[in-house]
Amino acid sequence: MIDLAFGDYALSINPEVGGSLSAFRWRGLDVMRPAEGTSVLDSSCFPLVPFSNRIAGSRFEFGGKDILLEPNHPSAPHEPVLHGYGWTSGWSVLEASSHRALIGFRYPGADWPWPFTANAAYELDGNGLKASLTVTNEGDSPMPAGLGFHPYFPRTSQTVYRGYHSGEWQVDDACLPRALSKREKPCDWWAGKPVGTRLVDTVYAGRSGPLQIQWPESDIAAVISPDDDLGCTTIYVPAGEDFFCVEPVSHATDAIHGQAGQPAMRALMPGEVWTVSMSIEVRSLS
Repeated sequence: MIDLAFGDYALSINPEVGGSLSAFRWRGLDVMRPAEGTSVLDSSCFPLVPFSNRIAGSRFEFGGKDILLEPNHPSAPHEPVLHGYGWTSGWSVLEASSHRALIGFRYPGADWPWPFTANAAYELDGNGLKASLTVTNEGDSPMPAGLGFHPYFPRTSQTVYRGYHSGEWQVDDACLPRALSKREKPCDWWAGKPVGTRLVDTVYAGRSGPLQIQWPESDIAAVISPDDDLGCTTIYVPAGEDFFCVEPVSHATDAIHGQAGQPAMRALMPGEVWTVSMSIEVRSLS
């Protein structure tokens, strides 16, 4: 475990469990859901590399080859492959100080036929947390790639989420996208109501500006500022739980199959490096 601190902020990292975070606090208050178990599914946040969310049928065609992947969900083997391979791998500590850490892992190429390396950097300063995620294609052919972050946030009946997007993907029972509902301009799809009033597991496209979460009973708000490459946001609000997920990602679910109207996954050339980032600042509401 790596513990970082700076001013009002504290962060704990558990590299061996999927390169995950196990706590993010401001003035002693939990901003992310604190980890309560040993599984990456119990964590506060984990990196998504080299793709986000599900791939339909756990297979796709790329570069003239048919790629078949093994499902990788730790507790639901019937689920199609999802979230890449960073979250199921142990990461190594590359650098660590009182307020910054760099972790990494190498995927040698197996089911996913391209070897790659990934690094995640976490840094605290007076403005909060800055997280970055880097992937490098170590193979000798172009590799499809997508990146993102999968944080879990505490949720009460009063918690409000505001993220302005122009599109919401309508999904089937397997949470795979089927149609994109679009608005003339980016809007708050919750219209200011508590996040628990809409139970969703889908992706929002065409983000405009930062994402904000408010906890009125704690008098705090978290402002999430993803970079421009993370233009989509996966939102997961499950029934009967005390958490929800706001995931800045580079592409919608199953983008590798090229649905019209959504950003495609990148094709990284051999040796090409790609980095994305987000920052999270916490403020008092009063």
